[in-house]
Amino acid sequence: MATSSIAVNETPHTLYVLRRADDALVLGHRLSEWVGHAPTLEEEMALANLGLDLIGQARALYAHAAALEGAGHDEDDLAYLRDAPQYRNLLLVELPNGDFAQTIIRQFLYASFAEPYWRAMRTSTDATLAAIAAKAEKEHRYHLRHATDWMIRLGDGTEESHARSQAALDRLWPYGGEMFECDAGERGLVDAGVAVDPAPLRAEWETRVTAALAEATLARPSGSWMQSGGRSGRHTEHLGRLLAELQHLQRTYPGAQW
Repeated sequence: MATSSIAVNETPHTLYVLRRADDALVLGHRLSEWVGHAPTLEEEMALANLGLDLIGQARALYAHAAALEGAGHDEDDLAYLRDAPQYRNLLLVELPNGDFAQTIIRQFLYASFAEPYWRAMRTSTDATLAAIAAKAEKEHRYHLRHATDWMIRLGDGTEESHARSQAALDRLWPYGGEMFECDAGERGLVDAGVAVDPAPLRAEWETRVTAALAEATLARPSGSWMQSGGRSGRHTEHLGRLLAELQHLQRTYPGAQW
């Protein structure tokens, strides 16, 4: 018998941690979909390792969220037993992989934010979050270097690789603004020193992105309108399909163990 979904007591602190955990889990799962399909064996291993880094971050964050909630849930419950509207990840990370160029552009846009974000989170007054940040910042430093190198190779490569990269950038650009949102609940955590205000990180993100796009000979999209909704549980149709695959085993065989 399939198991039912859980309800989570989303205090601002718990919700803040869940949002970051969901980012990591969903993007980690997307990268895992490249196993067996990447353009080279070396890149297949690289993408798998990036995914494993993210899954490791998700585990630590879910465990912390469960401890903050104090309702008897564990990391597996939070990962496998919530419905799509309860997920609070960025819309950017749930979008399909598309071709290799789209995966690289998505990874570049996200890592360009995640690296300075986790660097800043090392000073959080939440000691557990600060410890997670110390490890995550190092991992995202590599993620960013990997994505930037590939984006430059593709953008400044062949006519086809350039066209595919530009198309991916144009498609994904409207999803970047959500990374810098900060609602009232998060604002209180920022004031308490638990969370990081993402607004000041935008200047570093803009500088890094602009420089890398220029080197990749890619044109920065001119539109200013941005997609939003993931942080409040409003998702694309793609997340439901991703979760159906991700959660299938746990929901079909509750408590299954290797």
